Amino acid sequence: MKLRALAHSRTGDKGNTSNTSLIAYDPADYDRLEAHVTAERVQAHFREIVTGQVVRYALPRIGALNFVMTGALGGGVTRSLALDAHGKGLGSALLDLEIPD
Repeated sequence: MKLRALAHSRTGDKGNTSNTSLIAYDPADYDRLEAHVTAERVQAHFREIVTGQVVRYALPRIGALNFVMTGALGGGVTRSLALDAHGKGLGSALLDLEIPD
């Protein structure tokens, strides 16, 4: 199943770093997200975009995971030729990640 069935996403950016969150619709699904959406899986999912490190922060009280991805925005908003230099599309792309049913 795709992550979008269990969660929504928000993104932010600073320079060449994207801050992408994954928030469970139902807090009961948080443990499942935590088990299957690791920093390694996210880095592999974005291997063609993210050139730096991916760090995951767990926020169980609000049912969310936050991923800080460095080297994710082609140099940053003022330097990138990308159509989505702010990285807002990364949240949507993360929701395409498959996890076990």
